[in-house]
Amino acid sequence: MMNILLITEQRDAQWNKTSFETLAAAQQIAAETKSRLAAVVIGKGVATLAGELAATRLDEVLLVEHDLLAAYTPDGYTIALQQVIAQSKPDLVLFPHTYQVRDFAPKVAASLGKGMIGDCIGYRQENGKLIFVRQMFQGKTAADVVFEGAAPWFATFQAGAFRADLVAQGAAKAPVTSISVELKPEQIRTKPLELFREAKQAVDLTQAPILVAVGRGIKAPENIPLAEKLAKLLGGELAASRPICDEGWLPMDRQIGSSGQTVAPKLYLALGISGAIQHVVGMKGSRTIVAINKDPNAPIFEVADYGIVGDLFEIVPALNEALEKAK
Repeated sequence: MMNILLITEQRDAQWNKTSFETLAAAQQIAAETKSRLAAVVIGKGVATLAGELAATRLDEVLLVEHDLLAAYTPDGYTIALQQVIAQSKPDLVLFPHTYQVRDFAPKVAASLGKGMIGDCIGYRQENGKLIFVRQMFQGKTAADVVFEGAAPWFATFQAGAFRADLVAQGAAKAPVTSISVELKPEQIRTKPLELFREAKQAVDLTQAPILVAVGRGIKAPENIPLAEKLAKLLGGELAASRPICDEGWLPMDRQIGSSGQTVAPKLYLALGISGAIQHVVGMKGSRTIVAINKDPNAPIFEVADYGIVGDLFEIVPALNEALEKAK
């Protein structure tokens, strides 16, 4: 039996939803390996979040609060988690593969002399050993990776690799245990400034339940409002493939793919996107993918749940009209 520790992510007492995708993965691993599973909530003033998390199927929730953890810093999180790991003695530490985790998790693993398998898309158990699967070469192939050496082991799961709605609720609330950590101001070598995503044009597409993405098939920037209208009518966000952002038709924070954001919305509507591997890597974890493309051989249809071979300039206006009538 292993001792598994899940590190969740919150900001300003709001969950990053990928925490629950990784919780679903952790619950599956714990069930298959008959392991103990605890989850960590770290920050300041986050006891309510710990209480919410305790309703899911966990053996324990560890609440880590400190004034110096109110705002994220890699030093603060690393020092605090080193102490949590020393006290809880996990065999496997799991994180969601977020921008923030990418900043501090390798530092935590390296500080303990351990390796980390990042951006995993799955796992399996063979002969009592866990094998993690991660993509390589921009998603062109997948590699099986195993840990060498003694625990604790560290791994992160890619957004969309697991479904958050498959998180199991507990029969009873898990106990919440406060973990005291020692932190001094001089140990924090950086000062958090304004968040990048507070910029007016910035958007975190990973949090959107519905995405309408445009590709070269949109033809000209003047046609983008057509897709933008569809996104608004569906209650979603507008996204794009790399060529659209490279042309400057949409800002770079709207880009989906290996050099953009990785998303897993409930609905991904691809308009005029051919489906290059660099784009598909960023969206294939979507719950439902609908593709509209006039090329019947477009690679996007290989990953789409529903495919419409046709002219988006005929289909999208009809969809907009139908949605307006339905309101």
